[in-house]
Amino acid sequence: MLSVIIICKNEEANIRRCLESVSFADELIVLDSGSSDNTVDIAREYTDQVYMTDWPGYGVQKQRALAKTKGDWVLNLDADESVTQELQKEILAAIAADEFDAFRIPIRMYFYGKALRFSSSPQRHIRLFKKSKSRYSDDIIHEKIIVSADSRISKIKQSIRHHSFRDLSHALYKMNKYSSYSAKTRIDKDKKFGFTRAIFGSSWMFFRCYIIQWGFLDGRAGFLFAVFNAHGTFYRGVKQFYRDSEIDNLPQVTNYLED
Repeated sequence: MLSVIIICKNEEANIRRCLESVSFADELIVLDSGSSDNTVDIAREYTDQVYMTDWPGYGVQKQRALAKTKGDWVLNLDADESVTQELQKEILAAIAADEFDAFRIPIRMYFYGKALRFSSSPQRHIRLFKKSKSRYSDDIIHEKIIVSADSRISKIKQSIRHHSFRDLSHALYKMNKYSSYSAKTRIDKDKKFGFTRAIFGSSWMFFRCYIIQWGFLDGRAGFLFAVFNAHGTFYRGVKQFYRDSEIDNLPQVTNYLED
């Protein structure tokens, strides 16, 4: 049995595409943290397991969703992601073979409806896993799925489609939001991050995304993604010593696990 978990808030532009792409699953679990749009109504068209909760951070929220599943296998998706038919076939084949306990899946970024070949995450994150061997960390951002030490981990070739930014304004909103979360995490861990380091860190991030990861081959979109990542790194550093109310109102980090 395959369960899919999705956490969301104000994702009416994405949630239908996401849920339709995983209609092959046996169970769909949606946790909403206070949407003011039609996200909840749309989700209820696809599953009766739609829950409204507060917002404690990404790790705790995903663990809440995981706890509600009944399937032996769990697929974790964000509301702005979707599964292709090719990925669906590979997921079902991997579950049927039952040779591994968890699978890393690559992420393919989409921008204004266009797939980017290089400006995507170079890492494969564990997204498909056996529930009995897994749990989420408590991180408020950059949460991790923690699998048991004896877990057998493999990779899936097909990618999850990530429709991260609806437009430029949405990209700037998310950059500001995630830089605040990252700054909060570092403040709670008492990590020092000076102004000079913020400058060098953002410069390195641009170089890594645009040159080392070949983002320049994605044209103007690749350049924009490198700029967004660089700005996010810079503001994450700046927000650690220019505090604002948004950071102070974020959830407290508990039991943070080192990368």
